[in-house]
Amino acid sequence: MITATTYLASLFQLGRVLFLTGGFLLYGLGTLVALASGAPLDATALFWGQVAVTAIQLMTHYSNEYYDLPADQVNPTPTRWAGGSQVLVAGRVSPAVALGIALLSCGVGLAAGLTLTFILREGLLTLGLIVLAAVLAFGYSAPPLRLHSRGLGELTVALIVTVLTPLLGYSLQVERLPLRPLLAVVPLFLLQFAMMLILEIPDQAGDTAVGKRTLVVQLGPAGAVRLHNLLLCAAYLSLPVLIWAGLPPVAAGAVLLSAPVALWQGARLARGAWRAGDRWDNLSFWAIGLLVGTAAAELLAFLWILQSQ
Repeated sequence: MITATTYLASLFQLGRVLFLTGGFLLYGLGTLVALASGAPLDATALFWGQVAVTAIQLMTHYSNEYYDLPADQVNPTPTRWAGGSQVLVAGRVSPAVALGIALLSCGVGLAAGLTLTFILREGLLTLGLIVLAAVLAFGYSAPPLRLHSRGLGELTVALIVTVLTPLLGYSLQVERLPLRPLLAVVPLFLLQFAMMLILEIPDQAGDTAVGKRTLVVQLGPAGAVRLHNLLLCAAYLSLPVLIWAGLPPVAAGAVLLSAPVALWQGARLARGAWRAGDRWDNLSFWAIGLLVGTAAAELLAFLWILQSQ
């Protein structure tokens, strides 16, 4: 018999709550870019924006578990970081519950957006960013869009996490969207895209079986690794251009700190580390760590800029 505590723990695991950290980090980065640009802090808007971000993240996690259940059921090689939480596969929670929580979370996120737009008067740009993020996030795995089955899932995730989320944080503190916040997220966008490819390699068999045509399925693991390494190179080679366009050099320097890790990760992938199933967990860990560490370093750089003013 499943106890209430065990059931709640299963719901917690199903929601992949650990990954919510990324939402706080990227939203905080956008906010700090705005504050470092001279904007005053609007704490109320900051709070409601974070509510929207976290709610949409939870919607994404629970809806993905629901719609990806067929792929997860036939995936012979799930890992700690990919292949779903396995909670629905094990039957510890009903799929209908996962979908219900996803829809409830979506409602909370949209309610936060309406609060920001019509009560706090943050403008229609705010609502547009939140609605766009919600539509793309739900459409990632849900029909009729099923973006992850059209070779668009990786691009969609990178757009939501590393572009729309920081832009929301920035837009809630300023009245317009200049170039600066976009400059700050270019390397992170490329790293997120690359990370998704690594996370999908262990899922290739299950995804292929159910017609989930991710880029790894379409390109094959070897092709995906080549694309991954090109994306890593682009993330760091873009820095001189970004500095020329207006990215603070200290922020670019913060991004550059993670280059040795990227070089090491790319080199071992090029040598064929992706072929060894017992190394998938480690490869995924460092792919996630590369993105999170780089975003954290850039956040600290903008915090330093803010405190130096």
